[in-house]
Amino acid sequence: MLPLDERAVRASFLNASRKEAASLTLPADFDEIDFADLDYLGWFDPKMPKRAYVITEIDDRPVGVLLQRAEQRVVRRAQCSWCDDVTLRNDVQFFSARKVGAAGRNGDTIGTLLCENFGCSANVRRLPPLAYEGYDRELARDLRMLRLREHVAAFIAELG
Repeated sequence: MLPLDERAVRASFLNASRKEAASLTLPADFDEIDFADLDYLGWFDPKMPKRAYVITEIDDRPVGVLLQRAEQRVVRRAQCSWCDDVTLRNDVQFFSARKVGAAGRNGDTIGTLLCENFGCSANVRRLPPLAYEGYDRELARDLRMLRLREHVAAFIAELG
């Protein structure tokens, strides 16, 4: 991801009102984030714990979405829809996002299961175990990073 500043973050949101974007709280360590190691930036708003934000890069520009964390926790061991990590060390949570435009104003949303701590970028960068002799672990990792970016972009595209 390309580095972001506060202005770019606030201007990037598709499904948030100007007021919601203006009132969001940036991550505490925002100035120290290494964007080169991220496929998307995700965080919870400390002032509104059920509200989360995700920003990714699509066509070389930042695109953000406002998410709502479900009240109920996922009871069974679930798989993240974005990183597809089957060896999760963290929990998965259901998030919903309001659609863009009139559909969103009418209450239409879409939802997905995501790593609760938004750790997908770190998950896909771990070298996978050796599946068989000659298995190209680096290529497998690169493909996982590509699929993560595709999954995030597809979710955002569904918002309309």
